[in-house]
Amino acid sequence: MEKTKVAIVTAAGRGIGAAIARELADEYHLVLMSRSPEATHLARELGGIGLAGSVTQHADLRRLVEATMATHGRIDAVINNTGHAVKGDLLEVTDEDWHASLDLLVLNVVRMARLATQQIVNQGGAQ
Repeated sequence: MEKTKVAIVTAAGRGIGAAIARELADEYHLVLMSRSPEATHLARELGGIGLAGSVTQHADLRRLVEATMATHGRIDAVINNTGHAVKGDLLEVTDEDWHASLDLLVLNVVRMARLATQQIVNQGGAQ
């Protein structure tokens, strides 16, 4: 089967993100990102593109979307996989830790939606 769809997977270097990428590899062209070089290695193995970057950095997410569009000209799926939120006793977790967790778990999804949704709408929606 010829692949026509394109998927972005974040935090795809190992664990759940890598498993998702492997599951999608037969049907989607993949563009993977993680803070470690592992996503680049996995992308190479699966015939995709891999970038080093963080879901908490808007510039890295923008670069991810731009690389996807430059290479494939479309986005059909975005999987916003992330790491873990701060752990600890409620009274010991600082405001800074809570903000970092929100950045990691919520704001990265909002940022990616802002970047990718218009591309998907422009192409007539996901196929």
